[in-house]
Amino acid sequence: MAFARPLLRGPLSGPLLGRRGVCAGTMAPPRRFVLELPDCTLAHFALAADAPGDADAPDPRLAALLGPPERSYSLCVPVTPDDGCGARVRAARLHQRLLHQLRRGPFQRCQLLRLLCYCPGGQAGGAQQGFLLRDPLDDPDTRQALLELLGACQQAPRPHLGEFEADRRGQLWQRPWEVQDGRWLQVGCAQVVPAPEPPLHPVVPDLPSSVVFPDREAARAVLEECTSFIPEARAVLDLVNQCPKQVQKGKFQVVAIEGLDATGKTTVTQSVADALKAVLLKSPPSCIGQWRKIFDDEPTIIRRAFYSLGNYIVASEIAKESAKSPVIVDRYWHSTATYAIATEVSGGLQHLPPAHHPIYQWPEDLLKPDLILLLTVSPEERLQRLQGRGMEKTREEAELEANSVFRQKVEMSYQRMENPGCHVVDASPSREKVLQTVLSLIQNSFNEP
Repeated sequence: MAFARPLLRGPLSGPLLGRRGVCAGTMAPPRRFVLELPDCTLAHFALAADAPGDADAPDPRLAALLGPPERSYSLCVPVTPDDGCGARVRAARLHQRLLHQLRRGPFQRCQLLRLLCYCPGGQAGGAQQGFLLRDPLDDPDTRQALLELLGACQQAPRPHLGEFEADRRGQLWQRPWEVQDGRWLQVGCAQVVPAPEPPLHPVVPDLPSSVVFPDREAARAVLEECTSFIPEARAVLDLVNQCPKQVQKGKFQVVAIEGLDATGKTTVTQSVADALKAVLLKSPPSCIGQWRKIFDDEPTIIRRAFYSLGNYIVASEIAKESAKSPVIVDRYWHSTATYAIATEVSGGLQHLPPAHHPIYQWPEDLLKPDLILLLTVSPEERLQRLQGRGMEKTREEAELEANSVFRQKVEMSYQRMENPGCHVVDASPSREKVLQTVLSLIQNSFNEP
């Protein structure tokens, strides 16, 4: 792959660009972008080829990130609303590969921020995951390394690469890079202009097709696309196929116990099961738990499809066991959904879907428990317990420990779950006291008329 001559140093001249026709021509309705800033706030902007010379300046926080003296690049993995499940899986895998590569080699000195490209209007299926790469040295080698990285991408279409610059008046522009006749060239430009924040986070319309699957078939379709490169996906699907699509709960109680890691959930669930002479089940179930590490290393869409299908396998086990005895379930659908929402929705608590949004509803084809208990402890208590465990952390455990905003989003998502919702239990007291509280809640719940 050949490369065009790099850009000249120094600011652009807006009028000169217009005379040369570099930015001339019409574009499709402008897509919008949302950038997650280091303080977990969000900044929205758009690109417009025909913006007037006196267009409003973008968010000043963007000017500090996109303008000189440093150099910023945008990379987005293309996907369209018409793309099917296979395209979404391929895009997610490409996005993950880019993330790993942008954390190595010449990019290690660069700041990497989360970027989402979306269509205005709340249309589902059009959100494109990406990154903003900020080079503090404005080194031409960074640009060269990016072009080589994208040139090595054999998958079509390639990620979209844009480079940000400022003209002499301080206005920000983005120049896209494209391959023409086997050479990388900068083609056209568009001005960075302000964009209003939409009523809902732009990724929310895509959640049911990407991470919070509304039914078994939606999750199953994702793993079907993975069988060629994850052999264990076929084994999971075979187990799911053995489960009836419609199952009914037996006459005995079914209680699901949820909670962040290190809230004492494992101890409480075992103690409650012993006290009630109940069967203890876990999600994901042991029949697929052996492959958990494999799927934990995959992109979110694949990881969440694995955990979602695990819930349906557990539902089949619940139906059988609840005909003979009470059942306690260590994690169930709420866990799968809350972590997915907290992971995919960038920004802080205020950007989560609002209370009573359909994303918080239980799937209609999944067996419901009679009661769901959510164990909580203070962040300080939880951290102390994690340090005392000495166990290897999962990716999400590490994120919960290091990122207080992520932890708060998980907790808030738990509390917004509906149909059924969660009964919150303070798990800070002694083990005996917590067990007494849980058993009392279970007894009172089933004594209600």
